[in-house]
Amino acid sequence: MQQPPHAPSPSVERLDLDELTCWRLRHGGTELLVTQQGAQVLRYGRDGEAPLIWLSEQAAYRRGQSVRGGVPVCWPWFGDLRRNPPAVQAHYQGDEAAPAHGLVRGIDWRLHGVEHSAEAVQLAFVLDSREHPLPNWPEACELTLRIRLDERLHLSLESHNLGERPITLSQALHTYFAVGDVTRTRVEGLENAPYLDTLKDWQRCRQDDAPGFDGETDRIYLEVPPRLSILDEAWQRRIHLESHASHSAILWNPWIDKAKRLSQFADDAWRGMLCIETARVMDDVLVLQPGERHAMGVTLWSEALPG
Repeated sequence: MQQPPHAPSPSVERLDLDELTCWRLRHGGTELLVTQQGAQVLRYGRDGEAPLIWLSEQAAYRRGQSVRGGVPVCWPWFGDLRRNPPAVQAHYQGDEAAPAHGLVRGIDWRLHGVEHSAEAVQLAFVLDSREHPLPNWPEACELTLRIRLDERLHLSLESHNLGERPITLSQALHTYFAVGDVTRTRVEGLENAPYLDTLKDWQRCRQDDAPGFDGETDRIYLEVPPRLSILDEAWQRRIHLESHASHSAILWNPWIDKAKRLSQFADDAWRGMLCIETARVMDDVLVLQPGERHAMGVTLWSEALPG
């Protein structure tokens, strides 16, 4: 799509937020902020409009600590390792409890490349476990997050098994979405999907109509279609998610009580956000044979509601 004459030139700019090195990408009327630590997208939105990606007003930019909001990368497992399939757990060799959401959120990735043209701005971040060994996880694997900003935001997470034995992974692009009022929000596309309700002793359920929010929500959806949409009535828009190579997703909102216990999170912040995490978890885990590559990704964009 040809850019309007007044649109600023595509650009990539380095900047520091407290202890973290970040990169600001601009294309047309959109802006993206990503930190090199964890290759974590922090913000994304169009000038003059409400953001698509939520970032906590209490976010802390500290080394070794994931920032609350944006799109953290969960890898080589998602959530509590003990709740992952045995084949995922088997790779972890530590005696101490494994950290939640894996091992890559709090370390710097290597900036592999920057490209920009009239059509798009692109970055790639790489983490090679041979160069940067992951604690108590002895496998040889290269992880690449590719970010492309054009009229939409495209994220692709590639895992490459560089070792001599299979690796079983669970993973997620843990996306925090900004909404006007979560109580007036529904997620379209999950109708009839089975899910595990982690707040009800991991009971297996089946979704009826499009889920909304009237309390704490923490569900792992299985057999998820490629297209999901967030109906954001308060801000009169739909946010679309188009995934590839993913058939599972997590739906999360902490609601009132849990919000008070979360770090980098205001007591009332639950109302303006929700998470839909593009994932490979539970029955959808990824098995990589020696030398094999696999890329999981998601594309994000929004459109105004008609009328």
